[in-house]
Amino acid sequence: MRFSFFSLFYESPFKKLKNHADKVKECAWMFKRAVECYVELDCEEFDKLTEDVAKLESQADWLKRNLRNHLPRGLLMPVDKFVLLDCLREQDHVVDNVEEALYWLSFKPEGGIAEELVGDFLHLVDAVIPAIEKLPDMAEQAIAYFKSSTEENRDKLKSIISDIHQAEKEADHLEHELKKQAFAVLKDPVDIFHVVRLVEIIANIADDAQNASDRMRTMIAR
Repeated sequence: MRFSFFSLFYESPFKKLKNHADKVKECAWMFKRAVECYVELDCEEFDKLTEDVAKLESQADWLKRNLRNHLPRGLLMPVDKFVLLDCLREQDHVVDNVEEALYWLSFKPEGGIAEELVGDFLHLVDAVIPAIEKLPDMAEQAIAYFKSSTEENRDKLKSIISDIHQAEKEADHLEHELKKQAFAVLKDPVDIFHVVRLVEIIANIADDAQNASDRMRTMIAR
């Protein structure tokens, strides 16, 4: 006799994963606006947006702990609970790195970003945004798939995972281009280090989203 996964829980852990993903997604527009604000140099919103992202990170962290602490032991699940928790952890790293990127920007408020780098820098930010915004879609589609186990829902989930991978691939390309430009354009070693480390942190956002999607792919593998 097969047990229904959802009959074993008052609330599906994938629902809690979705709640966490929703919170992570909230940081996307704040991150984009904060970066634009930083580049503009005379924008007064940057500090407020950075504080708001820090609050979101705390809220997401609470949701992460809530899922971990209330995941029942010894109950039948259609997936390895450790893979589910790995997915949650990688998803949580997304907002951690958004927060870290804004803090890193704030360490050098007077310099901004060199004009020659601004275009590709903003493109890098634009590239990681879809990876963030797809996370709730992935969790929601996982709920649908584990309720029905239909091939249609599995294909939809795989399509979302593919979209996240594509966003990561674009971000990775822009990361390498920006690093090369930093060494070619900038003269001050501090400026070079600041930009190189910054683009690494931002690219890590897409890496984290991809890692979360890889864990989801493992959970639906046959």
